[in-house]
Amino acid sequence: MKDIDAIEVVADQTAGSRPDEGFLRVRRLVVRNRYPDGSTSAHYECDMVSRKHVDAVAVLLYEITEAGEVRVALKAGVRPPVYFRRDKQFFQPDDRIYRLLPETVAGMLEPEDTGPEGIERRAAAECFEEAGVRVAPADVEPLGGPLFASPGITDEKVFFRSVRARLDDRVEPQGDGSVMEEAGGVIVLSMEDAIARCRDGRIPDAKTEIALLRLRDRLRAEA
Repeated sequence: MKDIDAIEVVADQTAGSRPDEGFLRVRRLVVRNRYPDGSTSAHYECDMVSRKHVDAVAVLLYEITEAGEVRVALKAGVRPPVYFRRDKQFFQPDDRIYRLLPETVAGMLEPEDTGPEGIERRAAAECFEEAGVRVAPADVEPLGGPLFASPGITDEKVFFRSVRARLDDRVEPQGDGSVMEEAGGVIVLSMEDAIARCRDGRIPDAKTEIALLRLRDRLRAEA
């Protein structure tokens, strides 16, 4: 596990940037509601955040040991948006410094991920890229329906998948070549420990808690 000491702002390009350029795109609209009787509401402002590749897959890697324990592999990585919370003031205190954030393996859907098995192909690719675990797309399992990540802000939809694999056979993850993936590493925990860490805030990531609870529910139903 490669930790970081801090994230430093080298330049703030906000003032000189257009809202429709960069990795995240902001649309600032004035909209109105139209009702079934033909009437309309007052105009109101609506900001929306999106990106070129809108949707993503979150895939939970797990194994069941000979003793019957369920273990999961999570990816700890750098997340500047939550790290820089420290520079803001809140109505409720948040003194935590978020250097590395544990999450399920995840990745954006790319243009080649179309078709009925596109999500499974992307999930398998991300398992190797982020966790160093080789799996076949055919081994990727559905894990409930997709969810909107934050529907009041962004149009991103997250598709949930799981895959059973031998976690101790993993190799060093290669990442995607970005600086953001230089730090961090893979964390292997029991499923119950991972859920407990979500509940007490040590793993403060919604999609990870959702994936863990869905997997636990499914395994209990199959037992």
